[in-house]
Amino acid sequence: MSDAASPNKAMIKADDQAVAAVFASLPEALPLYALIEQRIMAEYPDATIKVTKTQISFSNRHGFAWAWPPVRRKKDWPKVFCGLTFGLDHQVTDPRIAVSVEPYPRRWTHHVLIAKPEDMDSQVMDWIEQSYTFSLHK
Repeated sequence: MSDAASPNKAMIKADDQAVAAVFASLPEALPLYALIEQRIMAEYPDATIKVTKTQISFSNRHGFAWAWPPVRRKKDWPKVFCGLTFGLDHQVTDPRIAVSVEPYPRRWTHHVLIAKPEDMDSQVMDWIEQSYTFSLHK
């Protein structure tokens, strides 16, 4: 993992090369991911970050947030964004939720598109907090 305290590096705690590989198809979204990671880790420093080929997960006992580059994009979605997924026991109905599905009873998955820094606001962090708490009690 990279040293998050280094003044010459972006505040990315996850392995820089692995993260860059996830965002290789859209490197313009990497600063948006860095912001997501910074905000989540500032609130939940005990979270574990896991980088796979297609996404980056944030976990406590279980996953509570996932960041991902756009692979397929709907026509009305922005060209550059970082997807942010969270899970709850209820559906959130809000215009900022791009997609929500209930893959299992009382397990709702929500996708938010972070296209600019101000999209990662207190409302999104509230949903992440709810997801963090929900994941502790699964």
